[in-house]
Amino acid sequence: MTGNDLNLLSRGGPMMWVLGALAVLLVMVFIERVLFLHRGQISPEAFLEGIRNILARRRLVEALTVCEETPGPVAAVVKAALLQAGADGERMRLHVQEAALNEVPLLERRIGALAVVAQVAPLVGLLGTVLGMISTFAAFEQGGNYAMAAALSRGMWQALVSAAGGLLLAQVPFIINFFHSIFAGKKVVSDNPWNATTLEWQTPDTPARHGNWGDKLPVVYRWAYDYSVPGAEQDFIPQNQPGATLAH
Repeated sequence: MTGNDLNLLSRGGPMMWVLGALAVLLVMVFIERVLFLHRGQISPEAFLEGIRNILARRRLVEALTVCEETPGPVAAVVKAALLQAGADGERMRLHVQEAALNEVPLLERRIGALAVVAQVAPLVGLLGTVLGMISTFAAFEQGGNYAMAAALSRGMWQALVSAAGGLLLAQVPFIINFFHSIFAGKKVVSDNPWNATTLEWQTPDTPARHGNWGDKLPVVYRWAYDYSVPGAEQDFIPQNQPGATLAH
């Protein structure tokens, strides 16, 4: 950063120090999350295949040791299942769900700080803008009819630079999330990614076109927004599927 850049930032007034602290917080959280997630990044398929091979040789303790030494949520969930190896399926399922729920806060830890920076930075910039405008009008009053541009520019610089700094800083979390969603986010492969239950999302082509059902109209078993079917394995049941066929 050159001297001119530092001089420009200094013209933003005291709120630039607050924005600088938010920027440092943002960088620290980002680096910590990248290192944490990279440490727990494994191939689930390869890991599970290794566990299957160990269990095929009836070495449960060895499988538990591998899970202990492997970082990440996958190993923790598999370990919870292995600890209930002699239990019934329902008990094992409950322990696996509990282990998965315990891993979610670890994955989402400190992510809220990024959202805080994205929300607070524009407000800090706006406050700097208001303080800059107050300084400008104070210079008007002191200068009277002979207020010079040099006296007024200080407040204007503060207003503009702090506003620009706040807006720029607020974009960083969104840019990170945008590129992460493109390159590492979950890929939507379904024609109905929202699990909509209404008929227009159950047609051969979605969204539905006019006459898409053809000669045979569908049979409707429930209202469009009835999300729960007694005995069903899932809550979002399409209108044209009977609940009995989806029960346990």
